[in-house]
Amino acid sequence: MKKIAWIGTGVMGHAMVSHLISAGYPVTVYTRTKAKALDLTEKATVVDSIAEAVKDADVVISIVGYPQDVESVYTTVFEHAKPHTLCIDMTTSSPQLAKSLAERAKTAGMRMMDAPVSGGDLGARNATLTIMVGSEPADYEEALPLFRIMGKTITYIGPAGSGQHCKMANQVVIAGTIAAVAEGLTYLQKVGLDPHIALGAIGGGSASSWQLLNNGPKMLNGDFAPGFYLHHFVKDLRLASEEAHDVDLTLPVTQQVLDLYTQLLEAGDRDLGTQSIIKAYQKGS
Repeated sequence: MKKIAWIGTGVMGHAMVSHLISAGYPVTVYTRTKAKALDLTEKATVVDSIAEAVKDADVVISIVGYPQDVESVYTTVFEHAKPHTLCIDMTTSSPQLAKSLAERAKTAGMRMMDAPVSGGDLGARNATLTIMVGSEPADYEEALPLFRIMGKTITYIGPAGSGQHCKMANQVVIAGTIAAVAEGLTYLQKVGLDPHIALGAIGGGSASSWQLLNNGPKMLNGDFAPGFYLHHFVKDLRLASEEAHDVDLTLPVTQQVLDLYTQLLEAGDRDLGTQSIIKAYQKGS
């Protein structure tokens, strides 16, 4: 059975690595905040450095915060992992960085995949994540048994960077949808309807969506605990906007939603969940 080095145990990473541990894989874990991984110590090895985590690994998997974090992690991985190691970054990051890291991995005698995920903390806990993969086809086939432990919808998109491009489109669609949910619920409240009753009606028709059914009730109940951090979503939408600009494409809906989230970010709400976008509508009303 392959030895796995896992880097990053945040909101999603902790649940994801727990599934691999439960499946019997030998896992060594590194996370910047070691306290987040202490409950894993009975079944996994938790270490103090990336170098120690990856030195004997057959597979390195990461899910961290920002592209600069990804680049920093793999600069160390490429120095300390053994030849032919399969490196899988599951962070939502830059497509251009994914391509660059794949080339650097080849130079180091390793293999690199970008495999960002969608589904939030709920999908991570339930192992129902959507996983979008950019890699060599043979590497995808090798990683597929691991992906099946963590996710439900697993798709090979294309060569390095393709997974990240697909995730950019995913975030664009989410941006428009979650904003529409917040806008619709705010409308219901302003015209004096019971939004909980009306939400049930909307959720049973063609306007239904994951965002409506999962984040709609949270919005109405003022539950802004993060299933996915607001500041990470801002990062994703900025990446999508940058990639669109590079191909002479405008994303007007994405930009409007990004502006709303940026207002919340500047107001100090960075660690709330993405459903907190309704606060921007309520403030504006």
